[in-house]
Formats: sequence, C-alpha cells, structure tokens
Amino acid sequence: MSETTAPTRAIAGNYLESLLARQPQLAATPLAWLNALREEAVKCVSTLTLPTTRDEEWRFTDISLLTNMSFAPALSVTCLEAVDVAHFYIEEATTRLVFVDGFYAPQWSSASTDSGVVVSNLSAAIATHATAIEPHLGHYAIVNNNVFAAQNTAFLHDAAVVIVPRGVAVAAPVHLLFIATQKELVSTPRCLVVAEAGSTVTVIEDYVVLYQPHSQEEAHFTNAVTEVVLADNAHVTHIRVQREGSKAFHIANCAVSLGHASNYQSVSVALGARISRYNLHVLQTAEGSNCTLDGLTLISGRQLADTHTCIDHAKPHGISRQLHKCIVGGSAHAVFNGKVMVREGAQRTDAKQSNRNLLLTAKARIDTKPQLEIFASDVKCTHGATIGQLDREGVFYLQSRGLTEAAARNLLTYAFGAEVIDRIPIASLKHQLEQTVLEQTTSLP
Repeated sequence: MSETTAPTRAIAGNYLESLLARQPQLAATPLAWLNALREEAVKCVSTLTLPTTRDEEWRFTDISLLTNMSFAPALSVTCLEAVDVAHFYIEEATTRLVFVDGFYAPQWSSASTDSGVVVSNLSAAIATHATAIEPHLGHYAIVNNNVFAAQNTAFLHDAAVVIVPRGVAVAAPVHLLFIATQKELVSTPRCLVVAEAGSTVTVIEDYVVLYQPHSQEEAHFTNAVTEVVLADNAHVTHIRVQREGSKAFHIANCAVSLGHASNYQSVSVALGARISRYNLHVLQTAEGSNCTLDGLTLISGRQLADTHTCIDHAKPHGISRQLHKCIVGGSAHAVFNGKVMVREGAQRTDAKQSNRNLLLTAKARIDTKPQLEIFASDVKCTHGATIGQLDREGVFYLQSRGLTEAAARNLLTYAFGAEVIDRIPIASLKHQLEQTVLEQTTSLP
C-alpha cells in the first residue's frame, strides 16, 4: 500500500469501526436465517474497506467528505405533525409506508393486505409471510464486496416489504416514503419488492428531507438498499426519487432479478444531496425478459452525483433500453457508468443504451463511461454518449419569438430534462417533479 493511500484507508477503517460501535445492539429474532444474514454482514463490514478514488469503480467519486464526518444511528424518533408528512403524500397512492430517520412510522402509513397483497413493515410481514421473504431478502444485494450494502444489512431492523401474489394487478401505486429529519444521522432504509408470476405493481421509492422551522440545513447520511424480484411474466414499474438536502450524503444499491418474460421499467431522478451514488444492477435470470431504465440527474453548486448501472443479459432473447440524462450547472460534477453485459449463450439479445449530458457552465463537469461486454455472437447492441451545451440556434430562435436569453436557456434546459420526467406514469408525481425541474433550471447559473 502506498504512503498516500494508507492514511485514507486508516480513516475509512476508523469511520466504519466507529459506526459499528455506535449502532445499538439488534435483538436476536426467532428466525435463524435473519440472524445469520445480519451476522454475515457484520463480518463483511469489519473486513471490507471504504472505496477511494484509487478504486476503478469510484475513481471519479471522492467520498472523503463523508468519511471525515461523524454520523450515528437515530436513538429516538422525531415527533412529527400530520401537516409535516401529508405534503409528501402522492395523490394516487392510497397505500404507503412511511419511515422517519430509518424508523417505521405506522401512524403515517397505510399498510395493506388487501387481495393478498402485502405492503408492510418487515416485522409485521415476517410474522405471516416469512416463507415468502426468506428466499429473497439479502439474496440479491451482495454484501461480500460492497461495504455500504453490508452496512445496511448489518443494521437491518425496519424495512418496507411489498409482496404481490400470483396473477394480481395492483391498480394504485405503492408509495415508500423515507423522511430524514435529524442532522449527523445515518439511516439505513431497506426495501424488498416481490412480484410473483403474472403480477403487476407500481412502486415509488421516495427520499425527502424535512427540517424543523428556523433550523439550518445540516448533513445526514442515507445508506439505502432495495431488492426487486420479478417472477415469470411479472411487471414492475419502479419510480425512484432522491430529493434530499444539499448537504446530505446519499448512497444506494438496487438489485433487480428478472424472471421469464418479465418486464421491469425504472425511472430514477436525482436532484438532491451533496454527494450521491446510485448503483443499479439488473440480472436477467431467464429468457425473454425486458427492462427499461430511464434516469435524470439535475445538480448545481458543488454537488456530485454518480450513477452506475449494470444490465446483465445472462439468458437469450432479452431486451433492454436505457436513457440517462444529466444536467449540470455551477461547479457540480456528474458521473455515469453504464455497463451492458451479454453472457455466452445469451443469443438474440437486443440492447440499446444512451447517455446524454448538458453542461450549463464552464466549471461544470461530466464523466461518462458507457460499456458493452459481449460474449455472444447473435446480438444487436448499441450504446452512445454525448456531452454538450445548449444549442445556440435554439436559444436564438426562442429569442426571436420574444423570449429573453435567460428565459430561452431555461426553457431549453427544462425541455431536456422533462423528456425523462414525462415517462413517469403517475400524474401528480410527474407534475411535482416537472415543477421542481422548472424551478431548479430557472435558478441554475
């Protein structure tokens, strides 16, 4: 180990040891498999190190700001009023689970078991559906090489569980709302979505921040893990929105398993956090699966937002489509790394990936790395990336129609991001995000 690396590794090790030491001891459960899951994750945390820019997968994303700060798990739940929570609700979502600083908040939730659909906190779901949860919880988000996933699993206590029985179509979206309220706090949100054969569901995974009146924005750390399992012919629409505070840290891992002829549609939107990282790994486990991944990053100031995706075509006749856009202003830095892997034998794979990026200032920065790794001969795969600024002719055209230069630039910037927002099939959420994007593009330098 080099002299320049050793201090960084030491700081990272001390950070993890401190975090583990400050975590309240979790009570053992009657379920041996759940205890074993946590214990294995604790072992991994004690042996793994935090990534640095010397690690290839993190070379554009320096998280030393995170490791130099002190965070502790919440020891008590913040008392909120109905008005504090209600404005985060999504009109179409009649079923929701709310978590405050990592703790399940049943008073603000509307859990359900209608039509056999389970939308519940882990402790309640496991009491009646342990056999449906055990084969999936912790089996897709691998902990032996990912210190953040290991940390999340080691601290696993509350979690959002959605189980849709065979052949059931859930009409209204399910809202999983995670609210951060306390400074210098680490929370470990967990989600498990199981869509059994022939089922259909839309899930909104939503990360927000709520500061008390007259309080200043402070740093907190969200370390989230989500596992989504689609059985044969299942259809899941997964909307993920990260709109935390501008001083927050947000690191998330999402692992998706696709069964035969299943269909996974994802839209992820990253607006907040000082430093954020989203790892999305989709594995095709049977023939004929279909996935669509759309993403939008909109940042400014000194924000850093990193999106890493991997679509693993392990079986034949898979289809994947990906569009990821970044809008970067100020001195912000966006990163996109999109890998499409086609394994040997995965013939007739059809994969397309596009990354389009917009720089609004001279100091804004984008690093993009689209990847294709193909080990089969009969495939149709394309990828591409573009980085540019606003089209001067487009700005001039709008000015000729009476808009000021600033208004013209704002309108074109908004239109660039709205293409992704428009793919969200929930009207009220789409309207919220359109307004947010419009407001943020108006304020961007």
